[in-house]
Amino acid sequence: MLCRDLRKQYADVVAVDGLNLEVRTGECFGLLGPNGAGKTTTIEILEGLIEPDGGAVEVLGLGWATDGARLRERIGVQLQETQLPPKLTAGEVVRLFRSFYRQGPDADAVLGIVQLEEKRDAWVSRLSGGQRQRLAVACALVGGPELLFLDEPTTGLDPQSRRSLWELVESFRAEGHSILLTTHYMEEATRLCDRVGIMDRGRIIAVGTPAELIASLGADQVVEFRVGRLDADETPGGNGEASAVAAGGAALAAPPVAEAALRALPGVTAVHEAGGAYRLTVREAHRVLPALLELLRAGDIELAALATHTATLEDVFVALTGRQLRDE
Repeated sequence: MLCRDLRKQYADVVAVDGLNLEVRTGECFGLLGPNGAGKTTTIEILEGLIEPDGGAVEVLGLGWATDGARLRERIGVQLQETQLPPKLTAGEVVRLFRSFYRQGPDADAVLGIVQLEEKRDAWVSRLSGGQRQRLAVACALVGGPELLFLDEPTTGLDPQSRRSLWELVESFRAEGHSILLTTHYMEEATRLCDRVGIMDRGRIIAVGTPAELIASLGADQVVEFRVGRLDADETPGGNGEASAVAAGGAALAAPPVAEAALRALPGVTAVHEAGGAYRLTVREAHRVLPALLELLRAGDIELAALATHTATLEDVFVALTGRQLRDE
């Protein structure tokens, strides 16, 4: 699948701005980016749901303008939000979608793949959010697609269901099929994706394997800290991956830490500050931490919170844009 110089604008908002993308046969390609980056608009153009304002799109060697009917037989689509008839049962929904295709797996078999056998006779309106999400994936699989589009496929799923869906994606890819997915879960992208495209403001700003992108930071760890006192519930990173020590108390103003001094610390390769929170990309945290504490002590600056974690794709995004991946 290829797109070149893809463009889409809504009034004064440029959703997709000259985007170039290639998804290779047999790979799982992930699109990462904050809300509003243009991920869903891009994937809906590639799915043939909306027309671009400019650029070229080729899916499975075909174009939507001339080969739409043939393409719909060969792709599966799970939308970010899928509205299904509330008074149909899960089994009826899957059989309905199966009727749209000339070939594909048995509807009951697909319900088993997404672990909804026991909900076969349950109305859609009585399914949980996670069960409805799995039902949407079942509808995407029922035509036996060669290319699968998954837009935030595990949103709302519990951890066990999420991992079951990961196994499904891995099995689909192992059969030689291709997948394009969007996700906000770094663990999901790292585990599933052969390559990742980081998207921001309608453009792809970096492409590579997760390992390649993380290696581009020039370091394997991140140190985050704040100075001055914080409220008890504040932590420096907030990404769920860090181990932190924080001092409670009323928030107090603190003098800024000089960026040049932080860059001069041993092992520091990059420094980012936003809203009083500092993020250091480092090679050897065991060398950086004592030097950082000594720098703060010498400047009579109180450390309020400290966290360290292994570098992730989110850190790559921060290094490239200066913003958090989950920023609105």
